[in-house]
Formats: sequence, structure tokens, C-alpha cells
Amino acid sequence: MAGLPIYIHAPKFYVDEYGVTLGALAGALFLLRLLDFMQDPALGWLAARLRAARGLAVTVAGGVMALAMLGLFAVAPPFAPVLWFALMLTALFSAFSFLTIAFYATGAQKGEALGPGGHVRLAGWRETGALLGVCLAAAAPSALMLLTDSHFAAFAMGFALLAALALWAMAAEWARYPLEASPGAGFGVVLGDRQARRLLIVAFLNATPVAVTSTLFLFFVESRLMAPGWEGPLLILFFLAAALSAPVWARLARRFGAKRVLLAGMGLAVLAFAVVPFLGPGDVALFAVVCLLTGAGLGADLTLLSALFSRRMAAVLPDAAGGFGLWAFVTKATLAIAAIIVLPLLDVAGFTSGTENTPQALAMLTLLYAGPPCILKLAAMALLAATPINEGDHQ
Repeated sequence: MAGLPIYIHAPKFYVDEYGVTLGALAGALFLLRLLDFMQDPALGWLAARLRAARGLAVTVAGGVMALAMLGLFAVAPPFAPVLWFALMLTALFSAFSFLTIAFYATGAQKGEALGPGGHVRLAGWRETGALLGVCLAAAAPSALMLLTDSHFAAFAMGFALLAALALWAMAAEWARYPLEASPGAGFGVVLGDRQARRLLIVAFLNATPVAVTSTLFLFFVESRLMAPGWEGPLLILFFLAAALSAPVWARLARRFGAKRVLLAGMGLAVLAFAVVPFLGPGDVALFAVVCLLTGAGLGADLTLLSALFSRRMAAVLPDAAGGFGLWAFVTKATLAIAAIIVLPLLDVAGFTSGTENTPQALAMLTLLYAGPPCILKLAAMALLAATPINEGDHQ
């Protein structure tokens, strides 16, 4: 709930409530995004160093995350709103990233303890919960508008309560699997392992299409489909498809093997993207089908690719925090790379948001939305297919 939706809600909230200019917010968000993905390896290192006190570290990080959410939406800025926005968002996503890395690292050991199929089973529950959290956080502020004028403050309070409940519910897990230090354990071990290195590259190639489509999604719906107002429902459909499909992919993987089923999910996304060039004004229903299928493909990516990497971390690194620090860095870097590449190309083509565009500009928008995802997904599939992975126990 503290991830992607906050980048959607927070900027508009600060524009509407405190009159922060779009230019100031754009500069702050750029720097925050840069810090967000650059700090992940350091957070992985920190999580590994705090392995002996992981329960305490998680409690502190959870408290910081809850307080930052309250500060962001329920507290009037005590100084310049844009600086308060940057400070609260930095605390929020830093704690969120640390908790994610610690959660995945402990999950690597938990998956081993669960026996055959444990990594996939755990990933199915974990990613379903994560995606449902995204959907809930995306929809909750609008729903709370019906109950109170201070709907974002109510959202922040509800989030803080849920965070406290989650910390209480998970308290026993952090001490259940002893984490032993290993000489030389860290980034070098992960990057020196051929299978782990290949899986990181697959993760990069596979996450870049999502970064590209996320960057262009609003533009595509508004200008290519000529369907302003449909952005929210289509986004929720996309994430709901991912959430509901995650346990299905996990069940299939336990029967047929994670690698084989993941390749099928990636192929499904490629087929869906191949339909995009044929869409035009008014094709909202067809694009909803694309969102449904690509969302299902995302469910396979998040569940099965993370399960494969988690299993490999359990084999090569006693505490996988450093490995998942690199994993988070690789996946988040795709957002920055996508913005740096696709937005300038759109600009060169003469595309302007909110106005009537030339056929050439719209063609470039469609090409960027469908082309790179197909090519990068196919490259990820080829590399994954060529990576030897033991599927004997269908973990």
C-alpha cells in the first residue's frame, strides 16, 4: 500500500491542498526517484548487517513508514510544503524499501523451510497480498471521499493502523529462521553466481516493459484511445488481474515447474502487446482485454521470477538481503531508464499531452507503447529459456 499508489496520490494532493507548483513537484520527484533506486543496494547491505536484530529493525522501519504516511497526508506542513513533501516521501519509501528487502530475504529461508514447492507457494501469497495492497491503496482515497472531507488523512490513519497490525502479526517470523553470517557474503557472491546474474538480467529485461507502459499509460488512454476518465478503472483492472492471477500461476508452477509456467506468462503478455498497434479511438473494451492479459502476465512475473531468484539466494547466500537489494535496484532502475528514453522520443515526434496530435506523433506513441515491451519480453524469454534451472522439485 505504501508503494506505487503514493506516487499517484501525493503529488496531486500537494497541488490541490498546498498550491505546490507542478515544476517544483517534478524536480522533487525526479531527485526522490533517483535516490529511491540508488539507495537499494545500501539498504540491502544494512539489512544484512542487522540480521541479528531483524525484528527490531523491522519494527523501527514499520514505525517510520506509518509516521511518514501520517506526516505526508494528515499533518499540515510546518515549513515549505515541497520540502515537507520531499522529507516525508523520502522517509516513507526508504522504510518501505528496507522492509521489502528484509521481507524477501527472510522469505528465501522460509521457502527452504517449507520444503518442495515452498518458494513458489510463499511467493504466490506474498505477491497476491502486495498487489491487493496496490489496488486497495489506489481505490481507498476515492471511496473515503464518501465518508469524510479529510479522506487522505483518513487513509493515512487507516494505513498506520494496518501497519501496526502487520508488525504485530509478523513479530514471531523474524526470529524463527536464524540468519548466520557467511564470509564474503554480499553483492560479489550474487554477481559471481552465473544463475543469479542471469536472473537479475532477466528481471531487468522483464521489468522494463512495465516501466515503459507505466510511463506512457495515461498518454495512451487519453490521446490514442481518446478515452479520458478511463485511466483509473483500467489501472485497477490491470492490478486486479495481476493479484487474482498470482495464486493461479503459483499453483501451475508447483505442478509444471516455475520456469516453464513463467515463460508461458511472459508469452501471454507478448501476445497482448501485439494487439496494441491495431487499437484506435474508442477501443476501450479491447484495451481492457489487453490490460487484463498483461496484468495476468505481471502476476506471473512477480510471483515466479521472484520465487526463482529467492530459491537461488537460499542456495548461494545465507542471508539474501544483499541479493534482494540488488534485485530492487535493478527493477527500479527501469523506471528511470524508461523515462529518460521514451519521453524525449515522444517529444521529438511532436507529441503534446492534452491537445490534438499529428498522426506521426500518435504513431510514435503507439510504437513506443507496444514495440519495446514485445522486444524486451522476447529477449527476457530467450535468456530465461537458456538458463539451466533445476525444476525437479518444482520449487
